[in-house]
Amino acid sequence: MVEIRKERRGAKTYYYIEHSVREDGSVRKKRFYVGETLPKNIESMKKKFLYDIFKEKWFPFLDSIKRAHTKEIKTMPKSAQKKELEHFMIKFTYETQRIEGSTLSLRETADLLEKGITPGEKPIADVKEAEAHRNLFYEMLEYKKDLKQQIVLLWNKKLLQSTKPDIAGKIRKHQVTITGTTFMPPSPVEVDPMLRDFFRWYKKKKKIHPVELAALVHLKFVTIHPFGDGNGRISRLMMNFVLYKHKYPLFSIPYTGRSSYYTALERSQVKKEEYIFVQWFVKRYIKEMKRKFKL
Repeated sequence: MVEIRKERRGAKTYYYIEHSVREDGSVRKKRFYVGETLPKNIESMKKKFLYDIFKEKWFPFLDSIKRAHTKEIKTMPKSAQKKELEHFMIKFTYETQRIEGSTLSLRETADLLEKGITPGEKPIADVKEAEAHRNLFYEMLEYKKDLKQQIVLLWNKKLLQSTKPDIAGKIRKHQVTITGTTFMPPSPVEVDPMLRDFFRWYKKKKKIHPVELAALVHLKFVTIHPFGDGNGRISRLMMNFVLYKHKYPLFSIPYTGRSSYYTALERSQVKKEEYIFVQWFVKRYIKEMKRKFKL
């Protein structure tokens, strides 16, 4: 817990933000001096202080993940790399589609995308969008330029053109709601300026750690919710575009962990505090990569 510590020295009083951190089996206190009076933005300062501690603890580990990934790629035959990527594509397509309500199981998704076997008695839209997502995933990996609005519109069009052609690749002109959350996406008139702000922000991203950037790209874009459908899937593709471009392992947010995922997104969106989702994302990413690389 973050505490405000007050210390008197002579006639003066000094205020500090203080937090206990466990490191290498022991507990030590970290503190930050805030002044001789408590500032009005003390709550924001406390949150930034906590987030800085979080980054100091976890971000160096992300670099070790990148090194392990690079080493694995260098020692893996090209055919094995291709197969590994196909396995990820199937898992990612299953998870991201399932989060959005697809009825296809992991086995049905694998049979469809690997062998062309269409599952019986399942909605044709689920089948078509899984196939479209597979194609889009590989296209995303081949895209050499940086993210911009035109390419994101094209990705949404390709994802939905066979199932929802009336809204595919188009910025929404109607209000949308998200089932199960108290967050209300921006009104239609807000979407265009927010998208312009998003891509302006993205161009100034150089000092942001790539894994943090991936989390922020996902959060910011899905919060704008610019499309009538496909916002979550496109934002998760954009997330992996950032990771891939910076040579970090790709990441699939698991359907089984969707409850904590939804909660982290909603809290960040409602409270307007990005660090909530970033912390969730980085911790989940590290947990998955520790397991993958046995770190």
